[in-house]
Amino acid sequence: MNLDLSGKRAIVCGSTQGIGRATAVELATLGAHVTLVARNEVKLKETLAILPSSTSQNHDYLVADFDFPDQLKETIDKYLASHPVQILINNTGGPPAGKVLDAKPEEFIKAITSHLICSQILVQALVPHMKSAGYGRIINVISTSVKIPIKGLGVSNTTRGAVANWAKTLAHEVAPFGITVNNVLPGTTMTGRLEAIIKNNAAKAGIAEDEAKQRMIEEVPMGRISSPEEVAAAIAFLASPAASYITGINLPVDGGRTGSL
Repeated sequence: MNLDLSGKRAIVCGSTQGIGRATAVELATLGAHVTLVARNEVKLKETLAILPSSTSQNHDYLVADFDFPDQLKETIDKYLASHPVQILINNTGGPPAGKVLDAKPEEFIKAITSHLICSQILVQALVPHMKSAGYGRIINVISTSVKIPIKGLGVSNTTRGAVANWAKTLAHEVAPFGITVNNVLPGTTMTGRLEAIIKNNAAKAGIAEDEAKQRMIEEVPMGRISSPEEVAAAIAFLASPAASYITGINLPVDGGRTGSL
């Protein structure tokens, strides 16, 4: 099975923590040149320093804030002038928890901007380079909520569903050019995002955080919370040549938690 990414460049968004960071490490391990993208330059430099690297690899980073799509477009257009990219990992932190009925319109606007609009900007910039190379991988890190909405995550459920449908549509359009588009759906993965959800659930239920965490674990058939590295492994596979005939799918990486096909 061909998992070799030598000579290919991957942009990994949200790559200074959690799943994004683990994915950057995994892609670098497989030989890719990795371009980290996040808004905190200090954390970007820290992550850059821990990436596996051979003499033939050239890792770097871009500072970009997904709350400002015009600045993102300017940054990526300038970068692509001298750096062709074949792999894009769209990964952005989720919106705050809360009921959909309580959400303000601006919360939806912000979430759609950072998750959908910025992904569209990146894709429009990168696809011409992928077409020229005859190789492209677009992988969106979303959520199992695209299959079954998660209680108390109104804005997130709405936004993730929009991204999933955007990706499926895009997959059909770019498939003839050797470009695949897939969504990875993490379940309960130990990230800062999950820690915040556990804390919020505990406060709402009036219970200890350990108990709130245990309740989550009990919903997972495998009986544990995954590590970011386990999700990163699925992402890396979809980015590889071995996944050349897989496109337009939603892949849950959730220990069997999602109760649908």
